[in-house]
Amino acid sequence: MSRYAYVNGAFVRHRDAAVHIEDRGYQLSDGVYEVWSVMDGKLADAEGHFARLWRSLDELRIAHPMTRAALTVVLREVVRRNRVREGLLYLQVSRGVARRDHAFPNPEVTPAVVATIRPVDRVASDAKAAKGYTAVTVPENRWGRCDIKSIGLLPNALAKQAAREKGALEAFFVDELGFVTEGASSNAWIVDQDGALRTRDTNANILRGVTRNSLLQVIAEQGLTVNERPFTVAEAQAARECFISGAGSLVSPIVAIDGKPVGDGTVGPLAMRLRNLYMQRARETAI
Repeated sequence: MSRYAYVNGAFVRHRDAAVHIEDRGYQLSDGVYEVWSVMDGKLADAEGHFARLWRSLDELRIAHPMTRAALTVVLREVVRRNRVREGLLYLQVSRGVARRDHAFPNPEVTPAVVATIRPVDRVASDAKAAKGYTAVTVPENRWGRCDIKSIGLLPNALAKQAAREKGALEAFFVDELGFVTEGASSNAWIVDQDGALRTRDTNANILRGVTRNSLLQVIAEQGLTVNERPFTVAEAQAARECFISGAGSLVSPIVAIDGKPVGDGTVGPLAMRLRNLYMQRARETAI
């Protein structure tokens, strides 16, 4: 089946999709992105992703390329044309095409918009989650505005490569105080030795995860509480459970960090329970 992408106002075959060589996203990483999990052919956590997209654009002073209603139509059409029921939809908005210069173009140019989608095998990912994943740690070396979902992801790419070379799924960034900030493409959580759920607060230099926020709502609905405070690598390794959350990983257990088992090295019950509850909620609220 042919794949289709949306590129600056047109739906084109994926193999023919292209952007201009002076797109500022290509040359300067001057842009933002969002990733929606697609469930049952619908956009999961839609409200959170749209809100974060607008915020990221505003923080970088990039004009909104279209209304939310119009963008929703575009994204749904990308899903429809590619006949994807379960997948990941990627949206990128750059400042646009202009002669290369570090300062913003004057006058402003039209933002460039690209959207693609790929299918996900949920059965396979559920089976892998049930077995648990591993993680490695890397020094925190990113810029000071990780709250913006910028396309400037070279540190994240290097971290993911370090994880892959060691057979791990994720890499945890660790700051100068020894605390885990977040994963290269996820937020990090533990169930500490006292049985308390913990994840880093978003006032720190971390991304305001949409899946993280939805999971907090699930946790509250279950009558559980979360301590939004940092934890060290040693605390994560000694925890009862560790897991990550994100549009791609959903809620995925981590059973070892840097080769050391988390707890007894097996998937804990709370992580899988939260994964199932989150997915149920995401499907019910998808648009």
